[in-house]
Amino acid sequence: MIGSWKVDITFTNGESRSLRFDAQGAGKGTFLLLDPRLNVWGPAKPSEAKWTGGEGNSVTFSGPVEFMLGNVGRDAGTLVFKGKFETADLITGEVEFSPLVGERPSKHGTFKAVRAGGG
Repeated sequence: MIGSWKVDITFTNGESRSLRFDAQGAGKGTFLLLDPRLNVWGPAKPSEAKWTGGEGNSVTFSGPVEFMLGNVGRDAGTLVFKGKFETADLITGEVEFSPLVGERPSKHGTFKAVRAGGG
């Protein structure tokens, strides 16, 4: 698991997001959003993430994120990824985004994580 991963998310509403997950030892790591709209506000800042290995090839990783909404809004919440290693360099599974603000329901979707070169 340790290394850098490019994670592509597709929510059931058709919305797509991408981020980089840098997995470190002791179950720690960081998320860094990959969103061209962030160029308006300056570079994204990494947020703390954590990961755990499960039975067999399963793995869970999670952490806080702030997605851009339009040009000025932000959608803060927590992402939880539950997946399995398909190969040593590919993880696929399900993702849930739980908003921090308001009474909105969680968003669900699928993800694919590919190990970045040099990781």
